[in-house]
Amino acid sequence: MNLVGFIGWASGWIVLLGISVYSADWVVWVFLPYFLYGPYRALTQLRYLPAAVRMLRILHTYPWQILRGVPYGLSDRPEVFSRHYGWFELPNPGRPGQWLPAVFTQHLRLEWWSRRMAPRAKPSLKAQIEEIWFAGDVRFVGVIAAPTRKGPAPRRLHLIEQRMDVQSGQRFSDWGAGPEDIERGRQAGVYRVQS
Repeated sequence: MNLVGFIGWASGWIVLLGISVYSADWVVWVFLPYFLYGPYRALTQLRYLPAAVRMLRILHTYPWQILRGVPYGLSDRPEVFSRHYGWFELPNPGRPGQWLPAVFTQHLRLEWWSRRMAPRAKPSLKAQIEEIWFAGDVRFVGVIAAPTRKGPAPRRLHLIEQRMDVQSGQRFSDWGAGPEDIERGRQAGVYRVQS
C-alpha cells in the first residue's frame, strides 16, 4: 500500500500539473495546496517503503500469534541499548517464563500506539491494545499489530526490535536461541544475529 500511495501522490501531482498548464490561471490557485502537499506525501510514502518490505519478510518467516495482557510502556528501559519510542515485553520462545522487551525504534506512524500506551491514557484506549498480534521472535525482530474492531485481523502494523545491549557480553544463545532460530532470524532480515 505504501508503493501504491507513493505512485498515487506522485502521479496525481503530474496530472494536476498537466491540467493547470493547459487551463486558466485560476486553476493553478485551486491546485496549489496539492502542489505543496503532494511532494511531501510522496516522499513520506517512499520513506515508509523499507519498513513495509521488512515487515513482509518477517511475516513470510513467522506466523501471527495473539497475546493478551502483555506489559508495555513509553518510558526508557535501562537494559535497552538505544533510543526508542516505547516497548512491549513479550515471552521468550526459547526460555519459558522469561520476558524480553522489544522496542519501537522509529517514531513514524507511532501516534496511534503512543496514545494507547501512555500512562494517563483512558481505559477505553488502553483496552484497544489489551490483545495484540505479534509475528516474529522477540529475541530479534517482529511485527506488532492491533486487532480490528470488525473481526479477527491485524491492523496498525509496526516494527519492533530487540535492542538489549548484546555488546555487554550477553549473547543470543543466553536467551535460548539455537542455530535454527538464528537462521530463521536471518531469513527475516536480521543481519546482526550472532550465536
